[in-house]
Amino acid sequence: MATMTISLPDPMKEWIEAQIRQGDYASTSDYVRDLVRRDRERRAHPELTLEDLRRIVDDARASGPSRRKVPEILARAKKHAQADQMPDE
Repeated sequence: MATMTISLPDPMKEWIEAQIRQGDYASTSDYVRDLVRRDRERRAHPELTLEDLRRIVDDARASGPSRRKVPEILARAKKHAQADQMPDE
């Protein structure tokens, strides 16, 4: 595993240390790895604009009610969620 040295303002350093003390992270490295994973995920799935959301709602309304049952919908959602998970790096 590679090593990287970074400089942070004191308030940021204190924030990270507080997260570790609370038990949210085991170390500074864990915290930074989580930040990188979240940033990668966010960039892979950019936020939708208000116009995008309006279009999605309009499309959903136009399509009518689903013929699928709730268990089928949940199974499909779980399958998609598992496929979208990134392995730890």
